[in-house]
Amino acid sequence: MKWTCTIILFASITSLSFAAEHTRDSLTTIKKNIESNKAVLVDVREQDEWNAGHVKGAIFLPLSSLQDGISKEEQKKLPQDKVVYLHCAVGFRAKIAASLLKKYNDKVQPLPQGYEELIESGFQKAK
Repeated sequence: MKWTCTIILFASITSLSFAAEHTRDSLTTIKKNIESNKAVLVDVREQDEWNAGHVKGAIFLPLSSLQDGISKEEQKKLPQDKVVYLHCAVGFRAKIAASLLKKYNDKVQPLPQGYEELIESGFQKAK
């Protein structure tokens, strides 16, 4: 029984992780799109990670809040007319979140880079 649950969980996570591919946009392009208001950046990390530091201007929408569906209020955070770049710590949760959010905005793109890489590449840390 234990192995069956583990296999089912792994299969579910694996299928979600391959459903949305990481964006091929460079960090320079991503930053330019956000600065020109053509895109938004969504942080899908959890509250404690957000509190420890986040990108200035990012929208907070933790993956754990998306697993049972998305509320009307959360839908409002995802503009329909812009690219929605998702990031987490290392890229895995961003892919899962993208799979869950594609039905609300087909311009959702998960980043392979995590929070630390964004800061190191010049994205501003919120104060």
